[in-house]
This record gives sequence, C-alpha cells and structure tokens, in this order.
Amino acid sequence: MIKRRFKKSEIQKVLQEYKDGMSIKDIIKVYGISQATFYNWRAKYSKLSSDDSLNLIRLKEENDRLKRMYADLSLENLMLKWQLEKKE
Repeated sequence: MIKRRFKKSEIQKVLQEYKDGMSIKDIIKVYGISQATFYNWRAKYSKLSSDDSLNLIRLKEENDRLKRMYADLSLENLMLKWQLEKKE
C-alpha cells in the first residue's frame, strides 16, 4: 500500500464530512486511510476551529520564511569570513 500524505486542508475536509454525517467506514474507504489514522486526525485536528487552523498555517509559513532568511544570511556571513581569511 502506498503511503500518501494529506495536507491539513484535506484533513479538515475529511473531518468536516464526518461532522456532516458521513460514517467512519465510508470515509476510510473513500480516502484509503486506516481507522487509527482517522481517530488520530480527529483527536489532533477537530479541536481547532477553522480560524485557529488558518492562523496556525500562517504562523508556520512565517516561521519557514524566517528560517530561509536566516539560512541565507548565515551562508552570506560564512562566505564573507572565508573571503577575509583568504586575503590574509
């Protein structure tokens, strides 16, 4: 069986279908997930409201952007140090 990663928006969609009345067995068949996966998702993501999940996604994107910016500055700093050592 091929493992597939679901995006948070897809997980929210699955949980919304469950809230709308779709049975767990049908959800498992349609999305090809195990029962344990469904219950883990429900425990982890059903507590978050849509606003909270959007805010969480924005914060993670901001964190990723800051990490990339730090990595770029670190590389630039290392290159400058290397050039100074080379001149001496």
